[in-house]
Amino acid sequence: MDKTWTGLAIAVPTILVWGVTFVDTKALLADFSALEILVVRFLLAYAVLWAMCPRRLRGVPARDEAVFALAGLAGATVYQFAENLAIHWTNASNVSIIVSACPMLTALASQALLGEKVLTGRFAAGFAIAMAGVAMVSLDGVEHFGFRPAGDLCALGASTSWAVYSVLVTRINAKGYPPLAAIRRVFFWALATMVPLVAFGLLRPDAAASVSCGIDLDAAANAARFSSVPNWLHLGFLGILASAACFAAWNAACERLGTVRATVGIYMIPAVTILFAWLLLGERLTGMGAAGAVLTLLGVVLSGRR
Repeated sequence: MDKTWTGLAIAVPTILVWGVTFVDTKALLADFSALEILVVRFLLAYAVLWAMCPRRLRGVPARDEAVFALAGLAGATVYQFAENLAIHWTNASNVSIIVSACPMLTALASQALLGEKVLTGRFAAGFAIAMAGVAMVSLDGVEHFGFRPAGDLCALGASTSWAVYSVLVTRINAKGYPPLAAIRRVFFWALATMVPLVAFGLLRPDAAASVSCGIDLDAAANAARFSSVPNWLHLGFLGILASAACFAAWNAACERLGTVRATVGIYMIPAVTILFAWLLLGERLTGMGAAGAVLTLLGVVLSGRR
């Protein structure tokens, strides 16, 4: 029971922080491309983790190194970039609903790859209730809802990628590596797998105008956007808190609660987002949105129970 409460104490603040990241990303997209935000965010996170834990992991077997590399690719590069592309190519409501299916995908992956018996009737009922709540939150105020294949597939890819990352985290935790050193190794591989994306942004002459893949090398533009205090506050929140601190915290929560049980909290991210958008951006909070948040919470409680 102590382990469960400790895991919840770690997981809940992490979910709250991740729910706010949409607000920061939305603000930064006015000055940065999705790729630039991704790279700067994880460079900051890696630098902070290095300062906190400068000791290197030595003697890592090749098989474990492959797990670290896949975790960096799945949990950072693919997940974050695919989600940003999805937001660019489809409705935010579509993205919220599709990405919130991640706990079910994680349960399927954990049962198939780790042998965990998690797909119970209670879990399925909680999934259905939570997804109904997520749909109410995400579709509140949306006048035109429709499927947009490119963006919707990106959102599904992001959700699947996070499910894979969650399973890999379980394997990393089972090896007993120091938590901060382990997540720093994951972020190293994340940055390494971002290199082809950066090369694409630099080498393609038309990429600079793209809000998704552009790398702007204009000195005057960079001086203006990197001298902005609000921009650094948003980048610091995403890199230091939402990435360095929260990824390490998420690994600890998965270790204490179990991967699937912790991942159930992802249902709450859309509800947290509308709450902070209401508080920080003055966006409208309706009865439908509030009811959807309550329904989502009920689904979380039901799915997360043993």
